[in-house]
Amino acid sequence: RYVLVTNWCSFDMSVVDIASADVIATIRLGRHPRGIAVSADATTAYAAVMGSRDIAVIDLDGFAVDWIRGVGTSPRHVVLDPGGRYLYATLNGEGTVVKVDLATRKVVARVATGNAPRSMTVSTDGDSLYIVNYNSNTVSKVLTETMTEVQEIRSNDRPIGITYDTLTGNVWVSNYSGTITVYADVVDDG
Repeated sequence: RYVLVTNWCSFDMSVVDIASADVIATIRLGRHPRGIAVSADATTAYAAVMGSRDIAVIDLDGFAVDWIRGVGTSPRHVVLDPGGRYLYATLNGEGTVVKVDLATRKVVARVATGNAPRSMTVSTDGDSLYIVNYNSNTVSKVLTETMTEVQEIRSNDRPIGITYDTLTGNVWVSNYSGTITVYADVVDDG
C-alpha cells in the first residue's frame, strides 16, 4: 500500500500512498538514512541511518519511530531473514556485517567483510548473505547461521548494487564503472 523512500539529504523518509501517489507522511530519521527492509506482514519497516550507529524501526500503521541503538558505525543497508527473526546490517564505517536478534534488538554476531560494505541481499532460504564491498572492489558471501565469510571474490570497479535471483540462485552486481556482472553461486556451503 506504500512506497517508502529514504531521503539522503533531507534526513527523512517519505511514505507515498500507492493508490493516490501522494506523500502521506514524512518521518524524520537523522543524518543520511539509506537501506530499508519491510517485515513480511508489512507492519514494520527498518531503515539504516548511515550518519549514526542506529537503525530506525518504523510502525507502518501510525508511523511512530523506535530505534535499535548502537549496532555499529554507519549502518548502510538492511535485510531481513525470511523468517523475520533476524535483521542483518552492513556497517560501512567498520567493514563488518551484523546480525540483530529482533526479539532482543541486540547484535548477536558480526563478521568482517571487505572495505566499505554497502548493499547486500539474502538467499531465498536465508542461509547466505551476499555483500558488495565498495572500496575493496569485492563481493562477499557470508553464511548466516555462523556469520562466517566463506568467499570474497573480485568485482568490477566500485560495486554498489546487488540482488539475488530466486529462480536461478545467481547474484547480480552493478558497479559505478557502468557494468553488471552475474555470478553463479557454486560455493559449497557445507
